Amino acid sequence: MKRRYLVPFIIVTSLFALWGFANDITNPLVAAFRTIMEISNAKAALIQMAFYGGYATMAIPAALFVRKYSYKKAIILGLVLYATGALLFIPAAQFEMFGFFLASLYILTFGLAFLETTANPYILSMGAEETSTRRLNLAQAFNPLGSIFGMFIASQVILASLQSDLRNSSGDLIFETLSLAEKSVIRTHDLAVIRNPYVVLGLVVIGMIVLFLVAKMPNTRSENPQSSVKSSFQRLYKNVVYRQGVIAQIFYVGVQIMCWTFIIHYAENLGLSKAEAQRYNMVAMGLFILFRFVSTFLMRFFNARKLLMAFAMGGMMTIAGTIFIQGMGGLYALVATSAFMSLMFPTIYGISLEGIGEDTTLGAAGLVMAIVGGALMPPLQGMIIDLESVLGLPAVNFSFILPFICFVVIARFGLVTAHLQKQSSR
Repeated sequence: MKRRYLVPFIIVTSLFALWGFANDITNPLVAAFRTIMEISNAKAALIQMAFYGGYATMAIPAALFVRKYSYKKAIILGLVLYATGALLFIPAAQFEMFGFFLASLYILTFGLAFLETTANPYILSMGAEETSTRRLNLAQAFNPLGSIFGMFIASQVILASLQSDLRNSSGDLIFETLSLAEKSVIRTHDLAVIRNPYVVLGLVVIGMIVLFLVAKMPNTRSENPQSSVKSSFQRLYKNVVYRQGVIAQIFYVGVQIMCWTFIIHYAENLGLSKAEAQRYNMVAMGLFILFRFVSTFLMRFFNARKLLMAFAMGGMMTIAGTIFIQGMGGLYALVATSAFMSLMFPTIYGISLEGIGEDTTLGAAGLVMAIVGGALMPPLQGMIIDLESVLGLPAVNFSFILPFICFVVIARFGLVTAHLQKQSSR
């Protein structure tokens, strides 16, 4: 990497940690709101639909904004939306409305859509194209660092402080046995517990806005903002690798969010509390971080497409254990799955955008829209979990058939793109 890109690379890479924090402080809220608001697993999973639906809504507008203005302005607008959504948790907690929390998260992820649509192609542009996927893997390695900090705050600040999660000597929730008045007091307390970290997060994001306002960021875009948007979409649609990459990314984000959201439900089914379950989620994230660096190193020696396929097959094996092993062994298999997920998002992203030139920003937007997989699939898994038992298995175990299917799709993408690359090199 050229020296002139070093400081911008570091500043932009910090954004990866910032949205990683938002992702993983939010995932445990599905289980928390299920208890606090006394709603079903499927309804509680609307948290993920609101969170990841914001990406689908704002990715294309973000790309068009970048084309018309600049990376820096897009990042600043993204940070403003991020801070706004986080600070809206104040009135959401005051009115104690689940829908208000959903709206706050929806607006927050408008900002994340701007950040991801901008930051990913920006990193890809900072150097030679042949090392772009490796460079993005390095930047993305800092995303789970933010994620694990978000998990820590969720575990130690939020879940550990929830009065609604207190249990009796038999392991049953005390909250369910209380009067309406007693529940109301606890609900007010617990929603304030959830609110406070988001308020602090909003203030941190305001600090980042100030940093980007004063920082000098180079413009590395090679796109012509006057080129036809319609033509770009047509070229992208005809690009087989890109088109299949968007599909693979939908399924990858789906598998990631399902595994990290419902690990708490899986552990609760084994008798663990939400806070204890979140510790296993943190171990999973630790493996994810470790193997992100390992996979980035392995890409120096192995084809990225074949590594993607191999890691997807590994994920299929661990998820099979999650489904069929009842007890702590199944939980350990679910934790191990994160090691195989580690290289997937940036690798699918990098492969999909290789060689698309002037269509990079809109192409990146399509891949950010693919994050909608995290909005669509968790509610489906929540509906399965609500069944309690399926084919003689606990429903929470059987529900991981959805992540298994996702890994099959990802493995196919690795296989197909490796074959196409081999053909093109002849």
